[in-house]
Amino acid sequence: MTYAHSTTGAPPKGTSAPCKLFRKALQSCYVRAMTQELTTSLATEPARPSEGHGWWRDAVIYQVYVRSFADSDGDGIGDLRGARERLPHLAGLGVDAVWLTPFYASPQADGGYDVADYRAVDPLFGTLGDADDLVRTAHELGLKVIVDVVPNHSSDQHPWFREALADRPGGAARARYHFRPGRGAHGELPPNDWESVFGGPAWTRTTGPDGTPGEWYLHLFAPQQPDLNWDSAEVRAEFDSVLRFWLDLGVDGFRIDVAHGMVKAAGLPDIGRTEQAKLIGSQVLPFFDQDGVHEIHRSWRRLLDSYPGDRIGVAEAWAPTSERLALYVRPDELHQAFNFQFLKCPWDAAAMREVIDDSLAATASVGAPTTWVLSNHDVVRHTTRYADGPGGGPARGLARARAAALLILALPGSAYLYQGEELGLPEVTELPDELRQDPAFFRTSADGQEGQDGQDGFRDGCRVPLPWTRSGDSYGFGPGGSWLPQPETWSELSVEAQTGDPGSTLELYRDALALRRELPGLGDTPMSWLDAPAGVLALSRPGLVCTLNTLGKEVELPVPGRALLSSAPLTYRAGTVCIPPDSCAWWAI
Repeated sequence: MTYAHSTTGAPPKGTSAPCKLFRKALQSCYVRAMTQELTTSLATEPARPSEGHGWWRDAVIYQVYVRSFADSDGDGIGDLRGARERLPHLAGLGVDAVWLTPFYASPQADGGYDVADYRAVDPLFGTLGDADDLVRTAHELGLKVIVDVVPNHSSDQHPWFREALADRPGGAARARYHFRPGRGAHGELPPNDWESVFGGPAWTRTTGPDGTPGEWYLHLFAPQQPDLNWDSAEVRAEFDSVLRFWLDLGVDGFRIDVAHGMVKAAGLPDIGRTEQAKLIGSQVLPFFDQDGVHEIHRSWRRLLDSYPGDRIGVAEAWAPTSERLALYVRPDELHQAFNFQFLKCPWDAAAMREVIDDSLAATASVGAPTTWVLSNHDVVRHTTRYADGPGGGPARGLARARAAALLILALPGSAYLYQGEELGLPEVTELPDELRQDPAFFRTSADGQEGQDGQDGFRDGCRVPLPWTRSGDSYGFGPGGSWLPQPETWSELSVEAQTGDPGSTLELYRDALALRRELPGLGDTPMSWLDAPAGVLALSRPGLVCTLNTLGKEVELPVPGRALLSSAPLTYRAGTVCIPPDSCAWWAI
């Protein structure tokens, strides 16, 4: 990473000389001077919102996949104490909040997204005391804490589901889930044609105490994850209680897993086609994005608002359009929703601009902020996704990933970072089958047709534990190895290896986040597009210009202003600057 580094020729008059910006706690005089100058010159421009205007509107939130973040006890699996010990890394990185994936009591059939007790910490991850300590330590470091809640389904080991299996058809215990008689002469066919997101039918048939086949139950994911019936007042009351339990412990909000899925269309109608997982996010389905989910989210908003301190709800919601996604963040519903339209966007300037415009317009219509996300625990890391295509490779993927990070951090709204993206980690594509734990892998490969009608089953590749140090059995992840093997090349991608290296991806993130926090033009303020050549995006924020070159060749532009930050070295000529291929730069104006 460089700050207006000139590789051929000197920077033009008025452009800052090369300098190194330290992390938030060690910001250089350059950053302070630049911030003071910009703050003075932009006295009439919109300022970053105060705490009273909603910390979440422009927050940078870091996702911790708990089992792969840091291991404190040497069992090879990350835990809450390990995450707590590494919180200073996140505070130093410059993020505002941490989002923790499920750590609840669970058989771990789907990485903890099969919850057996929503009020207990699984011994694999620690104790309830460890959760309390983590929240307190995070708050001491100035970090908010968001935890996952999984309301669409429980574990098949949840006491409710065990009661349901023991109950008779039509019994009260079965009313908490979706039990139905099968079709066919003897009930041997599933109740409808719905498919699991993980592949195969979305129904599993029960067996009675006498060994005879019985009713079927619905599971939109693994068979070990039966869907809850949100028509049940008992289910709704239970989750109100669960939310209050964690709010009372001090968490600042919830990321709502499958927030689009709790309500199913009346009568559970057939869809009439296969490969239904490919339809998610492209159209309303009878099991996803039904209008009835909004009543649930409105009730949760009232619950969140009854607590002090801006407690928030974040929807993991797949919707076919930006307009339907905006319904989840209306003023009386949730605070944020993940913008998967942007995550799926190809590396193309025109496509990016269209998604950005649509996203901003949709959320503005309901007064909500937009979120920007590049990776998470369910998708291939964007460093690898961006490497695909003719002429691709790891170097191109990393260059684009670095540029994309500067782009999303320059856009209005809130940004989500997935653990390890600040290190430029690629997807691990070569893992032994016997070590994989993604349930979709086993479900869709049983008949040799991997990914036949569900997810591809390769989510483990983005969940490999983080490297913290250059050496050790797990590169500092923990004292006892790691549950998935880390590539040897990760030694030089570790936090230790990248810290202090001005060209590293880690230092790029640290410096970008330091500038984002300090400059008044970044955050929850307006933006506009500037004229730019084809393949280039140029956007203006108060006092700032961001230029992104998506082309495979450099582009020469008039110098937009004083260079603040660039994902690749810049070259200056008389009155112009050469923006390298697949790079992004920030300019003070």
